[in-house]
Amino acid sequence: MASFPSNVQSRVVTDEDVKRTYAADAGPAPRDPSRAVGSDYTVVRARDVADVVAVLEHAEATGTPVVPQGARTSRVGGARATQGCIVLNVEGLDAIETIDPLEGIAVVGPGVVNADLKAAAAEAGLFYGPDPASTATCTLGGNVATNAGGLCCLKYGVTADWVTALDVVLPGGETMRTGHRTAKGVTGYDLTGLVVGSEGTLGVVTRIVTRLLPAPDPALTALATFASLDAALRGVVALRLDRHRPSLLEILDRASVAAVQAFGDYGFPADCDAVLLVQSDRPGHAAEDVARYGELLTGSGALEVAVAEDRQEAELLLQGRRVLSTAIESLGARIAEDVCVPVGRLADYVRGAAEVSTRWRVPIPVSGHAGDGNLHPSIVYAHGDDDARQRAWRAFDELMRLGLSLGGTVAGEHGIGSVKRRWLVEEVGRGEVERQRAVKAVFDPSGIMNPEAVFGTARRPTPSD
Repeated sequence: MASFPSNVQSRVVTDEDVKRTYAADAGPAPRDPSRAVGSDYTVVRARDVADVVAVLEHAEATGTPVVPQGARTSRVGGARATQGCIVLNVEGLDAIETIDPLEGIAVVGPGVVNADLKAAAAEAGLFYGPDPASTATCTLGGNVATNAGGLCCLKYGVTADWVTALDVVLPGGETMRTGHRTAKGVTGYDLTGLVVGSEGTLGVVTRIVTRLLPAPDPALTALATFASLDAALRGVVALRLDRHRPSLLEILDRASVAAVQAFGDYGFPADCDAVLLVQSDRPGHAAEDVARYGELLTGSGALEVAVAEDRQEAELLLQGRRVLSTAIESLGARIAEDVCVPVGRLADYVRGAAEVSTRWRVPIPVSGHAGDGNLHPSIVYAHGDDDARQRAWRAFDELMRLGLSLGGTVAGEHGIGSVKRRWLVEEVGRGEVERQRAVKAVFDPSGIMNPEAVFGTARRPTPSD
């Protein structure tokens, strides 16, 4: 690989141990072990936009693939090194440039951590809605790349609902500015909407303009346990149909509850089929709302309902949900998945996942955002057990197929990455994939931007992908 300009050469990671930490993301190891990353990649830690421009000029001139990367929290292999690529890490572009209460916007770099933007907005009495479970570590650039959602999507939507404008450096170094800082603007095509969710396949985001809203009240929580999935679903339906929808509505199935309780005592009964967690942050009415939610859950057949009376109690009720990911990781290796189905089919999916778990002899706790049908099955298998790993991947295929059969999608908020390329084809069809490839080619004619993510290389994806 040719040398970078001197100002960028100093950004190249030369320590091999440090370099390896940038090779992988939070996704599972490649399904085919032979496709594991070797040592033939370069890591550049950009510190400003000029670094990004220089790398993309070099990459276009040399035909070198580029993998844009933030905090590496991707669950689908969307930000991991590929052979011969430049890993372009933009965590260093972490300035919060503007918090503007009058216009209700923030202007930030892609390396800003989600929780840091929330905190900066809160200091100004404002609020940024998207809240992935990795809010304390994930960055806004990655949130834009995957159109990240989180626990409060039922009320506040996903990243695309909050991003109004972007600066994007394209292959070759040209900067494209999309969208508006004004409240309204319909000039030209919605290229902001195209870039959000594009998983680094079009260019590298270097500046993000987001909406901000007046801060809601501190959220209060109700927790309900159920003896059956059907009763829990009745509770979900009742809450969705309430005039004042919750700001959060989470579900944990029996296997998830068992994982949490094995990790520590968080007050969940051992014999329940499901737990629902619900919150309200409606200004002036949070306590009134959660009391009403408790009544609705009781009427839906809850075994027990606990309603928080203050913020401290609300946090205590949420602790079991917050430790869930750590609890599952303590059980072994896992494939952490992301499927969205119609809300009315939630129970069907959870029951189907339990059948897949039995068939392939791998634990599959299922949890997720019940309010919008976005579930996160985690396929767990023993570290170093190749037979269990293969069974886990077969279970993964069945879980994807199950979601599609229920009228759902294989990617609610994690994206496609390199893990789900085959299932993109299954969901949208080859013709649609080719049309999307054609759109990509307008921005990236050489095909160098994150080439193993979403579509893969120029060949058509096959089932082995």
